[in-house]
Amino acid sequence: MADENQIAETTKKFQIQHDRPNCIGCAACAAVAPDFWTMSDDGKSDIVGCRKRDDEWEELDVEEKDYQINKEAADSCPVNVIHIINKQTGEKII
Repeated sequence: MADENQIAETTKKFQIQHDRPNCIGCAACAAVAPDFWTMSDDGKSDIVGCRKRDDEWEELDVEEKDYQINKEAADSCPVNVIHIINKQTGEKII
């Protein structure tokens, strides 16, 4: 089972990072990519199935096939609190 999890992790080439404290709750990300983004009871968005950091940011590793829809969600954010990182190079794409 551990081998399957390791294989799954290596296929996840990108990491979505969400600066949740600065989210204004416009819901554009949830409208564009509802499989990855949802609106919380406090009016801010959340990444579905994410890891929550101590600084209230959220992170989720995603596969290449999920990159484009999440880039569209990031591009739709009016306050630029959604970031996508290339895990292999460390490059901040958005």
